[in-house]
Amino acid sequence: MSDHYAIAIIGSGPAGLSACANAIKQGLSCILLEAQPQFANTVQHYQKGKWVMDEPAVLPLRSDLPFHANTREAVLDTWQEHITEQQLNIHYNAEVTAISGQKGNFALHLKADNDETIIYAEQVILSIGIQGNLRQLSAQICDPEISIATRSSDKQRPLVEYQLDDPLAFEGETILVIGAGDSAIENALALAEQNQVLLINRRGEFTRAKQANNDAILQAISQEKLECHYSTRPVSIIPHPHDGNAIQATLKTPEGQAKITCDRVIARLGATPPRAFLEACGIGFPDDNKASAPILNGHYESTVPGLYLIGAVAAYPLIKQALNQGYEVIEFILGHDIAPADEPLLIEKFRRLPAFHSVDTTLDMIRLNMPLLSGLTNPQLREFLRTSEVHYPEPGEVIFKYNDYSNTFFSIIYGEVRISVNREDASQIVTLRQGQFFGELGLISGRRRTSTVYAGSGQQCVLIETPRPTMLKLINASPVAKAQIDQIFVLRAIQTSIAPEIPASDLAAVVYSSRIESYAPGDVIFREGDPGDCLHLIRSGSVTVSRENAGNEVVSSYVAAGNYVGETALLSNSPRSVTVRAAVATETVRLDGTAFMALLDKSPALRKRLETRFRTNLAQQTMAESQPQTGNMISFLVAQGLGEASDVLLIDESLCIHCNNCEVACAATHEGTSRLDREAGPTFASLHVPTSCRHCEHPRCMKDCPPDAIHRADNGEVYIADNCIGCGNCEKNCPYGVIQMTGKKQKHTSLWLRLLFGVEYAKIEAVGEPKAVKCDMCKDLHTGPACVRACPTGAALRASPEQFMERQ
Repeated sequence: MSDHYAIAIIGSGPAGLSACANAIKQGLSCILLEAQPQFANTVQHYQKGKWVMDEPAVLPLRSDLPFHANTREAVLDTWQEHITEQQLNIHYNAEVTAISGQKGNFALHLKADNDETIIYAEQVILSIGIQGNLRQLSAQICDPEISIATRSSDKQRPLVEYQLDDPLAFEGETILVIGAGDSAIENALALAEQNQVLLINRRGEFTRAKQANNDAILQAISQEKLECHYSTRPVSIIPHPHDGNAIQATLKTPEGQAKITCDRVIARLGATPPRAFLEACGIGFPDDNKASAPILNGHYESTVPGLYLIGAVAAYPLIKQALNQGYEVIEFILGHDIAPADEPLLIEKFRRLPAFHSVDTTLDMIRLNMPLLSGLTNPQLREFLRTSEVHYPEPGEVIFKYNDYSNTFFSIIYGEVRISVNREDASQIVTLRQGQFFGELGLISGRRRTSTVYAGSGQQCVLIETPRPTMLKLINASPVAKAQIDQIFVLRAIQTSIAPEIPASDLAAVVYSSRIESYAPGDVIFREGDPGDCLHLIRSGSVTVSRENAGNEVVSSYVAAGNYVGETALLSNSPRSVTVRAAVATETVRLDGTAFMALLDKSPALRKRLETRFRTNLAQQTMAESQPQTGNMISFLVAQGLGEASDVLLIDESLCIHCNNCEVACAATHEGTSRLDREAGPTFASLHVPTSCRHCEHPRCMKDCPPDAIHRADNGEVYIADNCIGCGNCEKNCPYGVIQMTGKKQKHTSLWLRLLFGVEYAKIEAVGEPKAVKCDMCKDLHTGPACVRACPTGAALRASPEQFMERQ
């Protein structure tokens, strides 16, 4: 081993191998140092038979190291052949313990084969990956010191395992897999071949997985090859108290706590960068958060000149991107003018920007002007922008309207937008300018847009529109971004729901003292008789308000996201007079009572408005106590799913003459298949809830749709597109039984229905492969839902839960 090199590369993963291959091709003296006894140690530890994907598909492969989608074994064999043919200078069991010096004369302190030595390099490339720093469950959930014996032997193993090398080693076991990323999905799929697998996803969807893995897990769930529990997290994992070879896991689910017994727990929770080592090398980070990526420029150079980071340690773990980075970093070191592989895609997005010069200058501008994105590395920011759309609206052009049902997120790159925050007072306009963002209310709550936003006049407006999955990925990856979005959400939610006339500066104390709280269905947010020390603004979900009367809990009202509860006790300085419960999984913003009352002292108009609302609520509670039937009806409707509905079909049985026109009209509009069953469904008093779609705020039918065929229109309609493959996943996931699988129909024309609705009535038997069908609220008919229009007595009513509750 020589002791002087032009380039030293640390880590022989895909990025390091690619960099080494290009360095040798360019005639540079290069050494590749690997702490393990084998190259690509992370890939070597993929589960046996794992299919290694070559995403992102839109990017070309630049590296000299061959790579295409294949099994783990085939990929490694190909790389081994290339290593041998190109005679890459790899030294194994060579752990770098420290890096000192500066560009042109770095000293790398090695611990190799139990000897300590120093080698020198002009430039250093770190491609060490992050899998040596696996995230683990907290000690409060699982004591890492406790072990358990397997059923087949007395060999001890930890309660929770964080790596899976060979899924075929386990058979006939009940295995709990915790996680929602690629590793968790791949482990769960492989284990499910010969085990009973339960997959725990703390969120409502798979936001961190590659598209192919997302499709594969959804298909496996639909085929009942494994179970998936969404919005669920572990509370405790302990040895089973009555079975020494089993494990007992307590889970917090949307329905409450549940205990399960299993043979094995595998947690794939991702990994964090080896920050202590990087900081010891002098590399800077944007903040103190342990999950933050190191600061890099557009050429992968860190804050230490001549010290470069590529691959997973640079917060970009995809193999193809790592290979490209390995190739590119050598080109950058040599001073070659080479653009990243995604350059043409980003140029097309940004070419209309005012004074556009290059992608690099645009990225610098976005990072400088958008605090939300300032902590992202260049690869992260490029990925964020690749999946987003750039818009150049004309002055006054509407971006989205009040009551639209969209959930994308907007960042303002140039110009300004104006937000109409009060439909009853057009003069109440909030102006947002370059560097700010909007759309977070719809993104988080799942409710309709609460305002109309349009491009401002004057300077050209340029917006980045980011889809919900990308935003969720950003929020999950960047605590700084999450904190900023939450803070702005609280501010704007207060302005929208409570105090539209109060400037942001006067709300600072209330926003600062607030906190976000989560509740499962049925959880008590506050109880009658509790001290009134706060106000709860409902961020997502909905709640019921009740009061005890003669030993019974009488529901007086239903309150949806975007509203608030708890002001009565604050204003009257008395204990809570009602009990508020989460109707569905709910998040609230808890506003501190002291800070809020201080705000009221400064704003007599706001106090007066809240006192008026307080008197109205008191009258409603009194009315509910005198008419318990209304409260019972609200309880009944919440039990039927109105707590998560955005639109529901109700039938007043006192007016219904059972003519069935509603079903006939529905069938006439939808090729012969009625999307509602009038007779089915429960009834309370004279109110009947037929089997028809509720168009839920966060539709469960969307979660496991492999072809992504279920969508939500701007007006709120949840509908199924033509690319449905008939897997039946949505039918299984819908808790209200409103989705049916049916083939296409042979048609004949009913003249009076064609004249009435302008469509043909398809009848007779279903033919062809079945596909999913459900109510789409007749979204293609400008005249509105056919079922309501066909009712001769007005018995059929479609309304949002809030609209219906207001009528009671």
